[in-house]
This record gives sequence, C-alpha cells and structure tokens, in this order.
Amino acid sequence: MANPRRTSFSPLSNHTHNHQQLPISTAPFQNQGTQISTLMNSLKSFLKKPHAFPFLLSLFLLLTWVSLRFQRPSSSSIRREEWHAKVQSGSDDLDANLVRFSPSSSLIAKDKRGWLINPISLAISGGAASCASVHLGEIRSGGVRGNHRHHTCNETFVIWGAKTVFRVENDAVKKGYAEVIIGADEVAVAVSPLGTGHALVNVDPVRSTYFMGCQDSVINYNGSTTDFNVWKDL
Repeated sequence: MANPRRTSFSPLSNHTHNHQQLPISTAPFQNQGTQISTLMNSLKSFLKKPHAFPFLLSLFLLLTWVSLRFQRPSSSSIRREEWHAKVQSGSDDLDANLVRFSPSSSLIAKDKRGWLINPISLAISGGAASCASVHLGEIRSGGVRGNHRHHTCNETFVIWGAKTVFRVENDAVKKGYAEVIIGADEVAVAVSPLGTGHALVNVDPVRSTYFMGCQDSVINYNGSTTDFNVWKDL
C-alpha cells in the first residue's frame, strides 16, 4: 500500500505571503519640501530687489512700535498714578464735603450676595435736603462726568463701584478746589452746594463707577444756570 503523499508548508514562506510590505509614498513630503524651497528662493529674490528696502524698513518700525508698546506703561495708567499721588497729598474728606460709609454701616445692608442701600435715604443722611430730581449714571474707566457748576440747586452724589476721584470747588482750599479718592470697595456721599463746580473721574483700570445724583430742584441744562467745562485739565 502506497503511503499518502504529505504536503509540507514552510512557516517563513507563509508569513511572507500573508504580510506583504506595502509601498510607502514619499510624494507629499517631496512636494512640501519643493514648495518650501521655492518659497525661500522667491523671498531671497525679492530681498535683492531695490523696492524691498521700504518693506523691511516698515517691518522694522512696526516691530519697534510693538516692543515699546509692551514695555512702556499706557497713558491711562500714568494718569491714574498721577491722580493717586496728587490726591493723596491734597485734600481731606471734610474739604470735599464727602462722607464714606463702610459696609458695616447701619445704612447699608450686606450679606454674602453683596450690599444693598436706599440711595435716597443715604443722600439725605449725607446732607441733601430733598431729591426733587434724581439721576443714575455709569462712568467707565478713564471717563469723566460733571465738570460743571449749577447756580440754582444743591447736588448730592452717592458714589460706588470703582476707584473714583471726586472734585468740588472750595475757596477755603489754596488751589480753589478739593478732591479725594473713593476706593472701589467704598460707598460715599458727596455734596456740591449751589454755585460750586464738581466732577467725577474714574481712575480705576477696569471697573466702572456708578453714581446717583440728587438735586433739590429741577435743572434746565439748556438754560444759563449751569456753567460747563469748569476745569480745563479734565
């Protein structure tokens, strides 16, 4: 009886047969390298031409300006520092007809959500006789409000929210006016008697100043009872 014929398989040839190596294309990398080389050659060619000089000069000036911009403080920050130095060495609250209320004051209700006030009551407690006309306002960083003088009414302000300069005319002060800084975490009441100029200046780098103005009579701003631009430096 003849032996059946056995078929033998080579493990190595079987593995090679099932796992053929796939070709790797290098075309994308070659194309990318060609594009970069072409771009560099074009740039070199452009820089050798005479009209490349104005372009390079403009680029240099731009980079210089950007560098100085980041290194030097802004004009607004310089102005805030000047205000702070000037006011710190100047008037006190009494000269500026101003009263500060701490968060622990009985006129201010405070809890974890913040504080709450009755601005009319606060204005009257700060010296206002009545509030015949009331207005609310915002002063953004670097902004100024007021800088005028009412001849027919007293005006009382409730001020809060940001570091703010309050200026008011006062003949008893050598320079003719008093000014103080109200802190961002303070609530203040300031009075400008009739016939005295007043101004509010936000010197805070970020936050807005909020205020309520209480006048004891109604003002016609189109009439001649108000002087505007009292101070030229504001």
